[in-house]
Amino acid sequence: MTKERTIEKVEVVELVTDVYELVLYNDDINEFDYVINCLINICELEIIQAEQITLIVHEKGKCGVISGTLSELKPKYEQLTNKGLTVSIEL
Repeated sequence: MTKERTIEKVEVVELVTDVYELVLYNDDINEFDYVINCLINICELEIIQAEQITLIVHEKGKCGVISGTLSELKPKYEQLTNKGLTVSIEL
């Protein structure tokens, strides 16, 4: 008597997408309210989030604002830069 054995091959495909972070830096030029309004209008943050990020930037010198793909962050980076804020996109 022979036993039948079934072996199933399963192929796992992992989609790897780099996640970037938009980082805001302290510049000692722009006022709190201006930065907060930029974060709300451009990055679509809630008021409390924008306030917290602005305080962290003031105290620590920089803070991550939002994460996403490069194509998602690039327009926001350009808009914030055009508003006079110092930002970068980091991996």
